[in-house]
Amino acid sequence: MRFELTRDPSEFAARAGGYIEERIECNVLGTVSQNILEGRHPSALFGYGLDHRGDVRFAALRTPPWFLLASELDEQHARDFVELWLEADPEVPGVNGVPRTAQAIAAGWAARTGGSTECRMRDAMHSLEEVRDPPRPAHGQLRVAHHDERALLIGWMRAFAHEAGVTGADQAEALVDAALRRDRLFVWNAEQPVSMVGCSPPIGAVVRIGPVYTPPEFRRHGYGGSAVAAISRRALAGEATKCMLFTDLANPTSNKIYAEVGYRPFANWEEHAFKPA
Repeated sequence: MRFELTRDPSEFAARAGGYIEERIECNVLGTVSQNILEGRHPSALFGYGLDHRGDVRFAALRTPPWFLLASELDEQHARDFVELWLEADPEVPGVNGVPRTAQAIAAGWAARTGGSTECRMRDAMHSLEEVRDPPRPAHGQLRVAHHDERALLIGWMRAFAHEAGVTGADQAEALVDAALRRDRLFVWNAEQPVSMVGCSPPIGAVVRIGPVYTPPEFRRHGYGGSAVAAISRRALAGEATKCMLFTDLANPTSNKIYAEVGYRPFANWEEHAFKPA
């Protein structure tokens, strides 16, 4: 496999867009690539891998300060990719991808730099094509979040990032503002907002649901499950033929809640942080 790097989002979309849209596990790559095309990130680096016929068989990108996102890549090619990537992005702080890819790139980075790596998150990816009603529907209803709820939603976004152990707390304001502008952030309203859920634009007719966050004082009432069921049904009635979401493998509660409304796991996902020597 031969790897190419570019900082041109249009070139990346033209070369790797079809490859990404055909693979549900590349949904995050597709969403971020679309956001970059719309000018939502000040800088980005892209990479793609070509087979002997010149067809794309791998895609990756990074928008600082976020970790590298990578599609499936075997260990044989990971070291060559890491070698090339580090020439352009020596400060890459980690990698996200399916386990085999994340592990191979992390091992390649450690071998190249002498540093160490740590798997700090293990998720499951789930998909759904038909929504089931929650076994215990919650009181209230889903609605688009209001702009005058911005401060509340920023606080919830920060809390979600801290609780889930993911990057994003420092970018909470930008994430909320972008979602509000595009009507991609929703609340479950039960006399007041009690839960938050987001959804991405469709990539290959797949809409990704998340983040999902219910503050501790409103938990155990079924708000999160009802919100996910409602937003998934809304997506399938409009622009999507399938929905997907991520859950923490260490959180049996969220895995159970989403299974109850029809989500089924199809693959795992890992995040590996890089620690320089």
